[in-house]
Amino acid sequence: MTKRNRRTHSPAFKAKVALAALKGDKTLAELAQQFDVHPNQITDWKKQLQERVAEVFETGQTSAEPPVDVKVLHAKIGQLTLENDFLESALGKAGLLSVKR
Repeated sequence: MTKRNRRTHSPAFKAKVALAALKGDKTLAELAQQFDVHPNQITDWKKQLQERVAEVFETGQTSAEPPVDVKVLHAKIGQLTLENDFLESALGKAGLLSVKR
């Protein structure tokens, strides 16, 4: 028995298979044979589709990225600026930094 390499399927393919499973025209075994995937995989994709179908109709959110805390980012920029200034002055005093950027 030969071992099959792991395959990656595109989101469009997964959606097509999951929608076919939701239609209910064919059994899981028939769909698995038609699309050359395991029936358990079809069941998983169908479940994912059913759980996330409401996200299609959500408005107001353009992306699923978490909100960014600007204060934390500004604090980090300030910290890095101070570190760069300190290191630049230390290298200048040591004579290792002859030309300033």
